[in-house]
Amino acid sequence: MVFSWLTSWLQHSPLHLRITMVALSLAMVGCQQPTPSATDSPHSDSFEEDIATPEVLKLVYSRAPVTLNPHLATGFQDFEAARIVYEPLASYGPDGELIPILVDELPSLENGDVSEDGLSVTWRLQETLRWSDGEPLTAADVAFTYKFIANPAVAAVTAQYYRDIKSVEAVDDHTVKITFKQPTVSWQKPFTGLNGLILPEHLFKDFNNRKAREAPTNFQPVGTGPYRYLTEANGRLLFTPNELYRQPVNHFKRVEILGNVPPYVAARDVLREGTADFAHNIQLESAALVDLVQTGDAGALRLTFGSQVERIMLNFADPDQETEAEERASKEFPHPILKDLRVRQAIDYGIDRQAIVEQLYGDLGKPTSQLLVAPNPSAEQSISFKHDVETAKALLDEAGWVDSDGDGIRDRNDVPLQLVFQTSIGTIRQATQTLVQEQLAEIGIDILVERVRAEDFFSADPEQTNSINHFYADMQEYAIGNDIPDPIVYMGWWTCDNIAALENNWQKPNNARYCNADYDELWEAARKERDPAKRSDLFRQMDRKLANDVAVLPIVHRALSNAVSDRITGYTFTPWDASTWDIANWRPVEAEPAEPAETEAEAEPVETETEPVEIETEEETPTDVSEDAPEDPN
Repeated sequence: MVFSWLTSWLQHSPLHLRITMVALSLAMVGCQQPTPSATDSPHSDSFEEDIATPEVLKLVYSRAPVTLNPHLATGFQDFEAARIVYEPLASYGPDGELIPILVDELPSLENGDVSEDGLSVTWRLQETLRWSDGEPLTAADVAFTYKFIANPAVAAVTAQYYRDIKSVEAVDDHTVKITFKQPTVSWQKPFTGLNGLILPEHLFKDFNNRKAREAPTNFQPVGTGPYRYLTEANGRLLFTPNELYRQPVNHFKRVEILGNVPPYVAARDVLREGTADFAHNIQLESAALVDLVQTGDAGALRLTFGSQVERIMLNFADPDQETEAEERASKEFPHPILKDLRVRQAIDYGIDRQAIVEQLYGDLGKPTSQLLVAPNPSAEQSISFKHDVETAKALLDEAGWVDSDGDGIRDRNDVPLQLVFQTSIGTIRQATQTLVQEQLAEIGIDILVERVRAEDFFSADPEQTNSINHFYADMQEYAIGNDIPDPIVYMGWWTCDNIAALENNWQKPNNARYCNADYDELWEAARKERDPAKRSDLFRQMDRKLANDVAVLPIVHRALSNAVSDRITGYTFTPWDASTWDIANWRPVEAEPAEPAETEAEAEPVETETEPVEIETEEETPTDVSEDAPEDPN
């Protein structure tokens, strides 16, 4: 196969370089993808170097896309770019309600498409859908997407959302039946939201194997979305309107994505300079952000509080020991320090969440000790946090850690109480590391700070030992949350079966190696429970169990903070999908509204002033996690 020699290089190179190399490789062997006839594809791909600024929508990100295949994504930037091209069967609006996209009607008990026994769900596709190359989208594409995701050789990052499936059957060209292994409440999980984007079988069928990451279409995608991939130029990914989309998309002639833009520069370009239209999830220290918001008059910051929780993970395995198979941080070797609950509790008491938020986040975050924050099934029973230096010291004393030589660092049996704390390179995260280092020094813990390139930290490459799933440190910080309103998959990340290890190529999400049979029992019960109230209570119990075990340290409920130009309107941000999910509706403010896309929520963003930053805020409408509710790195 012509691409076999590219495997390693492709996984570690910027997208635009990989696109160029794949194109050259194809040319060298005279291999071309079939070109649709003029009847099938009305596209004109003549590339215009110069398009008037008002007709170009410019999006900037802190990281550059690595792939445009969402099921092989390495981080948020890949999903954001892929979502412009690919679509799921349905997605979730700001209130968590399911919205049809590639179907006209959602499955339900009432219309008979959700079986009463909970064993199957049937989706009925719109009959006129076409891929941007002119080929029809059919139920076979949906069935193939499942085969691709479920294939262990592919190692899809979205596989966890499809593990309950027994089969996906194309009943006819427009009817898909999903059969589950057991009765399931969460029938909405597969093929919805960010993790449910449908792939074209005709372009991926030869890559449903270990060579999945070599598929040319990973870098030159063909989808059903409002825009289609055009090319890469000057470090930017360019998209143009998809003439085969189910409604006219004529507000912008081009969409440009630029990655690797530092947060301050991105915010400045949108809020102050007006040289970009959208900057994704600006994470800056409060003082710098306040200055940009108050002095800029070209855009505004829109905050959406969803499920994202900045957390510090504690390693339950020893990162300094190796098994015979040379596996580090194995569950075979418990952590010599952090296996003691008293030490974990001391760290919890020693961290001042309120100070972290006040000094670093401002209106971009809220202090929390709760892992499950949206939709919030436990508002009436929230998990409290307390910064208590004296209690922390007493716990360490009880655990036998004392400062025997007066150097300020506790020790036991001549071993200093020293922990390595790693996270990705970023302004707020580095500042958080410094604050935590100072706070824990006050109770006698010596924190060694390590900073890792974001590309390495969030890598899914089994060979990348600096990744969060290898976790060769004692503590690590990142933010994540449930991708969809039903948190059953998210809460499953702490089960014993999901421990990241050599045997699963470190692809499973339990990177802390936490394992508790009582927690697993609660999760299994929630997975099977069909009564909404009982199910919500089980989620509350799981959240509290993790807090009592100090299995993870939630510190900040973090807002999605998008900077948006004043010249565009029509957008609606949701916590349950990419920010680009409704890009078909984005338009210049002077443009007349088009007919709303079937994929989008009709309402404009809910905006309220917040002091002292004067940031405009969107907050999700809390919904109960129930049988009728749908089910989401960094």
